[in-house]
Amino acid sequence: MAFAAIAKERAGAVIVQAGIFFQNAIADSAIKYRVPSASVLRPFVETGGLLSYGADLSHMFRRSAVFVSKILQGTKPADLPVEQPTKFELVINLRTAKAIDIDVPLFLQQRADEVIE
Repeated sequence: MAFAAIAKERAGAVIVQAGIFFQNAIADSAIKYRVPSASVLRPFVETGGLLSYGADLSHMFRRSAVFVSKILQGTKPADLPVEQPTKFELVINLRTAKAIDIDVPLFLQQRADEVIE
């Protein structure tokens, strides 16, 4: 298994880019092999990943609804501006940190948008 090799090589952490179908298995394996895991996706942390830092998906979905509305009202998609995310969030899972014996510094917890305990 990949995480056994990662742990054997003493990797400092892994960055997870997997979608929703694999996030539970990856989070479980990261905990089992005591490898800190990070992602840009908040749901990964909610399923057991250590932390995520990325664009706030709910904010992005709301912005996309504005674009859909404009297109349905007749605006050509090519005439719409390209937008970049402007709202980001840091989420930390302290249960996972405890399970893999990592102390998350208080200053980082205080900066987090959400801390899962």
